[in-house]
Formats: sequence, structure tokens, C-alpha cells
Amino acid sequence: MPLPAPADRELLHARDIALRGYRRSDGLLDIEAHLVDTKTSSPHNGTGRRETPPGEPIHGMWLRLTIDEDMLVVACDAAMDHTPYAVCPSAAPNFARLAGLKVGPGFNRAVVERVGGAIGCTHLRELLGQMATVAYQTLYPLRARRERAEAARHAAPGAAAPRRLPAMVGSCIAYAPDSPVTLERWPWVGDLVAAKDQAAD
Repeated sequence: MPLPAPADRELLHARDIALRGYRRSDGLLDIEAHLVDTKTSSPHNGTGRRETPPGEPIHGMWLRLTIDEDMLVVACDAAMDHTPYAVCPSAAPNFARLAGLKVGPGFNRAVVERVGGAIGCTHLRELLGQMATVAYQTLYPLRARRERAEAARHAAPGAAAPRRLPAMVGSCIAYAPDSPVTLERWPWVGDLVAAKDQAAD
């Protein structure tokens, strides 16, 4: 077990999230998420809340983002199999409003603008940040293939050096501009960073 051994404890709540990235036959990609919440005791049956026996899902929700290779959201579909309140599924159709957004900087803010607050669902909104990461991972082999082709073009005699950093550079410790991982994958990044530093001085 990678974590230290825990104290004696009792499980009260479980949230299971499954995320999958698919390439479709039409060239688009589907990023799907399935969230299931269960409790080991029956939650308080408040006003309008459905009775949920222990172990039965309180939340059982699906979300699918269909994107293109440029990370543009073509469609978004939501479904709710299990919800604590009868009104909850009425939020699902609103997630279609995410079509047209681009997964990247500002995506989470744009999500809140389109399906935030009382027109959306907290649990589905929370899934979208993780789905964005899965979208990047799903596209990785396609982008790596493009990068290899681009690197081969730049390696040709007389070819101009790239003018901008790959999007991954600076995104985490492994892809720091001076990291061995970065410099092995993109040997020209060091020269580009140095040139940018000189221009800033």
C-alpha cells in the first residue's frame, strides 16, 4: 500500500469515478465519465429526497464530451440514473451548452458561466476538470505523431527552428523547460528558452 497504514476506521461513503477516452470512426473523440456515490448507511430522508438503502447509489451520473483533435467541444451529453432528488435530472440537458468551448486555459471558468449555479449540477461540473485531463491523455498519441513529423521537418538541413514552445512545456515538473524529459523529447527547447530570456533582458 503506498500510503501509511491507517487507524482503525469504518467506511461511510464511497465515490467511484470511471473516465474513458475513445476515438470514434468519424475522427472525433468521446471522453466519458461515470460517477457513482454510495453510503454504508441510509441517508436522512429529508423533504423531497428519495429513500436510498445502504449500498444503493445516491448519485449515478454519466457525462460525455465529444471533441475534435483541436480540443473543441462538438457536443456534451449528460444522463442521471440515480439522484437524491427528483428534480436533479432536469439539469442534464443544460450541459449541451458546453458545445463550442475549447478544452484548455479558461475552460473551467467557461463551464461555470454556461452550467454554473442553479442551472447545472455540482457533481457533473466537478467531473469536467478531470475529463479535460483525460482529453489531453487521449489525444497524446495523435499529437505525439504530429510532433514527430514536425521535429523531422525542423531537423532537415536549412529548416527554421520552431518559434514556440510545445503546450506541455512548463505544465508540470517533468516538463519543466530544463527537465531531462523535455530536452530529450524536444532538444531545441533549450535554445528557444534561451532566446526568449535574451529578448526579455
